[in-house]
Amino acid sequence: MTVTRNHTPEADIGIEDPPSDPRSGTERRTGGPGSGADRGGGVRRTGGPGSVEDRPDLGGEDCGPEFARLFDTYAASLHRYLARRVGVEQAHDLVSETFLAAFRQRHRYDPAEAAIRAWLYGIATNLARHHVRQEIRGLRATARSDGRTGAWQPPHDGQVADRVDAQAMAQQLAPAIADLSDGDRDVLFLISWAQLTTVEVADALGIPVGTVRSRLHRIRRQLRTSAAIHNTLTTEATPHD
Repeated sequence: MTVTRNHTPEADIGIEDPPSDPRSGTERRTGGPGSGADRGGGVRRTGGPGSVEDRPDLGGEDCGPEFARLFDTYAASLHRYLARRVGVEQAHDLVSETFLAAFRQRHRYDPAEAAIRAWLYGIATNLARHHVRQEIRGLRATARSDGRTGAWQPPHDGQVADRVDAQAMAQQLAPAIADLSDGDRDVLFLISWAQLTTVEVADALGIPVGTVRSRLHRIRRQLRTSAAIHNTLTTEATPHD
């Protein structure tokens, strides 16, 4: 049986339906009533590794074992996310820098404010911003590619390949993504490549959930416009019998 996949700009880049989050109907927690601190000691880890409820206490004197666990749990996914943004080799260094920065800033982490995954991705995203020119150069190179040779295809495993159609991205989405603001591009990649929820993205970037949603709406509109223009130009350039 052949399954036909409907291609839309949102589906190609993986932002058609962001991962669900049980808190998606609320704004960022600020530590007040209803926050993680208001759940009967919920600042400790109450979910499995990688869960939105993974909220370790990093304030203890001996947090070495906890950081070893965090590295084992999140390093690989952080590397995949960063490799798509800045390249594989640079990603190796940025993963190490992410955990080093996290260790140095461990006393600033508040488990009542954010799950550890969102906090780590926030640090990684801030570090990746220093390489934004490299990222944009890669996207613009993709935009100039004819889709047959030299097309930039983000490194990905089978799971991510289901979410990101690199060929469609190369032909349609790269120019629009390169033109996004840094903040919009962060939101796009945290959702499409890191697969964070809108609430986790808000926690990672330190912005309200409503802002994340408005950025997603703007991104979708820009991608649709870019895809429509691309399809129109392609149709006009195609010889007709």
